[in-house]
Amino acid sequence: MGTGVVDTIMAGRYSAVDLAAIAIGYNIWLPLFLLTLGIMLAVSVIVAQDFGARRIRAIRDILPQALWLALILGAIIGPLCYQMGPLLSVLELEQATADKSLAYMQAVAFGLPAVVIFQALRCHTQGLGIMRPFAVASVLGFLANIPLNYMLIYGKWGAPELGAAGCGWATAISMWLSPALIGAYIFLSKRIRPYLPRSFLVAPDWTTIGHILRLGLPIGFTFFLEIGVFTAVSLMIATLGTHAMAAHQIAYNVWDVVYMPLISVGSATATRVGHAIGSGRHAQIKLAVVTGTGITMLVGILSTVLLLAAPALIISAYTAEPEITDITMRLVQLVAVFIVIDSVQVSGSYVLRAFKDTRFPFLVMCLAYWGLSLPLAWWLGMKVATNPADGTAGIWAALIAGICLSTLLIGWRLYGRLKALPVSAGTNSPGNQDAPEV
Repeated sequence: MGTGVVDTIMAGRYSAVDLAAIAIGYNIWLPLFLLTLGIMLAVSVIVAQDFGARRIRAIRDILPQALWLALILGAIIGPLCYQMGPLLSVLELEQATADKSLAYMQAVAFGLPAVVIFQALRCHTQGLGIMRPFAVASVLGFLANIPLNYMLIYGKWGAPELGAAGCGWATAISMWLSPALIGAYIFLSKRIRPYLPRSFLVAPDWTTIGHILRLGLPIGFTFFLEIGVFTAVSLMIATLGTHAMAAHQIAYNVWDVVYMPLISVGSATATRVGHAIGSGRHAQIKLAVVTGTGITMLVGILSTVLLLAAPALIISAYTAEPEITDITMRLVQLVAVFIVIDSVQVSGSYVLRAFKDTRFPFLVMCLAYWGLSLPLAWWLGMKVATNPADGTAGIWAALIAGICLSTLLIGWRLYGRLKALPVSAGTNSPGNQDAPEV
């Protein structure tokens, strides 16, 4: 997501048309990426419970199958992203914006298979509670994207000046760097070695792959359709003009920045809850839920305070154009409200997934976003509003209504899950008691 922030800032300094083109392209390929991310997160859930129950052989066996699944998914979403020209033609965009957006997405398409492989490796280590390989690879990939963007967008250091397309190629290159780094770290780490298979040259086990898909598809479709709503509203806003679209992309990017720490703590909470479920320690489940939710809410509250206190300073990092700034100022205030509510929803959803309860969050998302937010966004943004600024603000108000409903339903479900746990602390489940410690 940091890469998306850099892309937005650097493209915004290049031209408003390129910023709008990247905003449209980003909102089209991001749901594809998140669909695969959600599917691969099932690996983290499975590994976390196996780790808590000390089923080491099961942990070793699942990694090659996760990589097989990653290769299959990458072979699907890469070409799909490349062939997005017909969708752009339906949107009736300005020709220059449509051409730049397609060039950007076609470049990114070459990097998407690498992202899925990266997530397969990341989710395996995450289930163990080891996040350093993921952090190191992510940070280095992010840092590499900055000079690559500068070189390919602006045509520096002998490279061609490609604008939005250059941003896409920089993103694709950094996407391939990340799995190379995390793979090297994993295979050189003595700490992770006990949890790696003795050989990766194994045939696909369709039973294991099917298990990952049954658990992961609801997560993947939750992410896909959740971000799909943002994509849909982004495409609505694109019809309101370049300035409205650029302002929305900045506001959406600000939300992305805060969303990352929210889901990071949520993901960490889910891993700890999964360990406790696997070992049968019910008191530890409740402790992890309370602690993780508290931290997530604190991040949300602090972020909201910062956005409300200094919106102009934040917006100035993206653009200096007065028309875009005026619309964005209003949107950032709505983003602040959205974030503080979303912090509770994020934590609850991840904890439910740790219980392997993946279908309920999916159904809630369908109801809240597609049943409430999207029709309301169309009404407030496209029918009631009389100008682009009011239309964009109305669409964000509809998103807030959806997140309120989702938070209430997720909280109710989680309360029922925790209330059903036995009062006793529980005992460790039988398993491989001489398994390596992490």
